[in-house]
Amino acid sequence: MWRDLAPIGRDAGSRGYRRYAWTGADADCRAWFKAQAETRGLTYELDRNGNQWAWLGDPLAEGAVVTGSHLDSVPDGGAFDGPLGVVSSFAALDELRGRGAQFTRPLAITNFGDEEGARFGLACVGSRLASGQLTPEAAYALRDGDGVSLPQAMEAAGYDPSAIGPDPERLARIGAFVELHVEQGRALDLSGDRVGIASAIWPHGRWRFDFHGEANHAGTTRLVDRRDPMLTYAETVLAARREAELAGAVATFGKISVEPNGVNAIPSLVRGWLDSRAADQTTLDTVVSAIERAAQERAERDGVDLRVVRESFTPVIEFEHALRDELNKILGGSVPVLGTGAGHDAGILSGSIPTAMLFVRNPTGVSHSPAEFAAEDDCVAGVIALADVLEGLACR
Repeated sequence: MWRDLAPIGRDAGSRGYRRYAWTGADADCRAWFKAQAETRGLTYELDRNGNQWAWLGDPLAEGAVVTGSHLDSVPDGGAFDGPLGVVSSFAALDELRGRGAQFTRPLAITNFGDEEGARFGLACVGSRLASGQLTPEAAYALRDGDGVSLPQAMEAAGYDPSAIGPDPERLARIGAFVELHVEQGRALDLSGDRVGIASAIWPHGRWRFDFHGEANHAGTTRLVDRRDPMLTYAETVLAARREAELAGAVATFGKISVEPNGVNAIPSLVRGWLDSRAADQTTLDTVVSAIERAAQERAERDGVDLRVVRESFTPVIEFEHALRDELNKILGGSVPVLGTGAGHDAGILSGSIPTAMLFVRNPTGVSHSPAEFAAEDDCVAGVIALADVLEGLACR
C-alpha cells in the first residue's frame, strides 16, 4: 500500500507532496482508497461532502467503530501526515482478519477530504461540513489562490457540490472514531515509546493580516516618502516570534502574497497569514493580541493601513476521557498520553462523537516537510496498537 501511494502527487524537484483537494493528485488518492476497499470486499461509499468510507458490516447499523485519517497534503508536505493513518487502518483490518477476529459492531475506514486546507485556506473542510461546523454557504465562498471556488473545483472533479452540508444521521450511527497519526513533535522519541495516545489539541487559528501601502518606483522614491507595507509586515513577523517565545506558544507567518509583486516596485499590498497555537485559550488570545498591537503600532509609523481578519479558529479540544482511558487499558495501561498543537479531523468530530487518537513516533519531530519520517518498525507497532484498539472496541 505504501509503495502504491508513494508516487502520487510527489513533486520531482522538492520531493514533497502536493496532494491538494479536488485536483488530479487528490483523484488518484481517492481511486487508491476505493481500490483498497474493493480488494477487501468492503462496502465503498462517498458521502455528501466528498468523504470516502469503506464499511465492514452494515453501514446503517448503530454503534459503528470508525478509523482513518486523510490523504491530502500541505504544499510540499511529507509522506506520513494523513496517509499513515489511512494505510494503517487497512493494515489493522488485515491484521484482525488474520487473527480471526469476530466483529460485533460495524467497522469503517474513512478518508476525510481537504483536511490540510492547502488549497482553500480552511482546514478539515470534509469533517467540518459533516459535523455542521462549516455551513454550505461559507463553503461556497471558499476560493483558492487562482480564484476558483470550492463548488467549481468539486464540479471540475466530477462531484455535485449542491449536496454538501451537515450529516447528523451518519454521525449518530458512530460509536467511536479513532485516528492514528504520525506524531508532529518529538515527545515519543524523547520518552523512548513507539506509540502514544492524544490527550488534547491546543486551541489554534489562522489570521489574515492585510497591510495596505502605496505602490511606487523602487529606484526613484525616497525612503522618507515611502508607505512600504513590506516593512510593516517584516516587523510583524518578528513580533510574532517574540510574543510566542515569551508566552511559551507558537506563532508562524508561513504564507504571503504581494501586489504588484515586482522586483522594482514598492508593494501596494502585502497580505500575510498567521498561524498561532497555545496550550490554553488565554495564552493564545494574549499572543495574537500582542502581535496585532505590534503590527498596528508599526503600521502607524510606516503610514500603512492594517486590517486583520480571523479566517478560522478551533478552541481547545479535550478528547473524551472515557474513550482515551479505554484505549490505554486495551494497550496495557502504560502508554504515554500527550497533547498536540496540530489540528485533526478527530478534533473536529469530537464535538459530535467520541473520538481518540494514537500517535506513532517521529524520530526527527519534523512534519509538513519532505523530511517527515517514521521508521518501519514503529509504523508496524502503530498498526498492531490500532488493531488491538479496534478489536477491543468492535469485537467485544
